[in-house]
Amino acid sequence: MSETIEKAAPSKSAEGPGSEHYARLLQGMAHAVAAKGYAETTIADIVREAAVSRRTFYEHFSTKTECLIALYETASRLALQTVSEAFDPAQPWHAQVEQAMTAYFDYLAQDPVLLRTLFVEILGLGMPGLVVRRRVNDEIANFIQVAINTSSNGSAEGPAVHLTSEMAMTVVGGINELVLQAIEQNRAGDLRELVAPATRLVRAVAAESRR
Repeated sequence: MSETIEKAAPSKSAEGPGSEHYARLLQGMAHAVAAKGYAETTIADIVREAAVSRRTFYEHFSTKTECLIALYETASRLALQTVSEAFDPAQPWHAQVEQAMTAYFDYLAQDPVLLRTLFVEILGLGMPGLVVRRRVNDEIANFIQVAINTSSNGSAEGPAVHLTSEMAMTVVGGINELVLQAIEQNRAGDLRELVAPATRLVRAVAAESRR
């Protein structure tokens, strides 16, 4: 596993979220699911990949579903943090969008083990997966809405953008579909190619949302 999930473990002494064991269990889940798929993954697989005991697993999670959701939420939060850090208030908002898209797709491409978990395996959870996916997508859409509206209001590029929550979610849905298509076509290593269409999507939606 890359440093992606290790970032979620700043402390090696605590035993809750943020602990070394917690991060190792998330890593173990990601590896096990990548190898066998979520349906075939067992708790034994997870603890073997994480090199911890079954008892340690149950100190953190009640079920493998709970563990997968924790992995999804942690990785998604780090993705949003990456996008947030890519926004540069000193740049025109159009440029900021391209920078953010580049940072996002680079983040996804650096860890193919997590990619299928974030975009495919989470759907195998049924309603619990849909609920957490909706919550994460809402957070991303809210960030996009605030970032673009705020950035455009302070720019000299023409009328300010007023991106609604519905239009922001449209952007999130479109980007998710681009990534799913890349996964289906075994182009997960070429996510940089999605920067251009994703940027055009955001700009087109924003253009329709000008005051």
